[in-house]
Amino acid sequence: MTTGEEQIDGAKIAEKKISEKKIGFEQIRTIALSTFGSFLRNKVILLFCSLFLCLVLLMLTPLLGFRKMTNAANAQQMQGLILNELAAVISTVSAYGSLLAAWAAADSVAGEMKSGTILAVMARPLRRWEFLAGKYLGVMMLMAVYVLAMLGVTFLLAWLGGQSFHASLWTLVVYPMVRYAMWAAIAMFLVTMLHPILVMGLIVILATLIEVFGSTTNHIPNWVRLPVHFVLPLTGVLSEERFLVITRASVRPFPWTYHMTALAYGLDYALVFFMLAVFVFQRRSLSRD
Repeated sequence: MTTGEEQIDGAKIAEKKISEKKIGFEQIRTIALSTFGSFLRNKVILLFCSLFLCLVLLMLTPLLGFRKMTNAANAQQMQGLILNELAAVISTVSAYGSLLAAWAAADSVAGEMKSGTILAVMARPLRRWEFLAGKYLGVMMLMAVYVLAMLGVTFLLAWLGGQSFHASLWTLVVYPMVRYAMWAAIAMFLVTMLHPILVMGLIVILATLIEVFGSTTNHIPNWVRLPVHFVLPLTGVLSEERFLVITRASVRPFPWTYHMTALAYGLDYALVFFMLAVFVFQRRSLSRD
């Protein structure tokens, strides 16, 4: 074979690889969009959203009541009550998103397997990791909408409470997105082996353990706390509430190195659990359970 022919063959091989990558990306994007669209029709997800709205409306009642009772004599006391109410709402809504991310990730994979449609999807030239990647991307699209809604609620509540809003907006978007990415990856890994209901039970247990062992107010010895810190993802590191100040005080500055370390920590956990999900999913049967 001449050198010219070798160059032509090499160019064809390179072109084929590029074409395969484009096809793979298109398939991932198609699955992601299809998954996101299915979430908009999912009854459980719609129930989540309804409960979210009910929770926000329920919290508005005492908030508006505190503002109405505020006068010159009790302004400082009422401001404290309003701030406590705002903090409770934001914390609850933020934690609620973690459950939504976990359920969406678990249900998106388990639903395909339970209905048997995964067999038709995988009959195409589609790798299993591409299927999971598309599902995962669809979950993150859903959570992006949720984070924007959560940000809007935070602005609305601060305005209704008559308080100033101080925060770097990017932290209120990126931090919860990375945290939700971590919970979605954990749930996707667990659902490759367990039923979605069991997955949600384990997620709740994990979140409780993280809260208990992450607290500095308990009396758990360090020889127990430290190993757990290495194993469990400390989601408190990715809490955007540390950068949110709904007062007239200035925001405490955080160096970029801190943000890079915290976000890399969360992304690393998400990547590890997604890869574990792919590893298990490659070896399991796709038939109906």
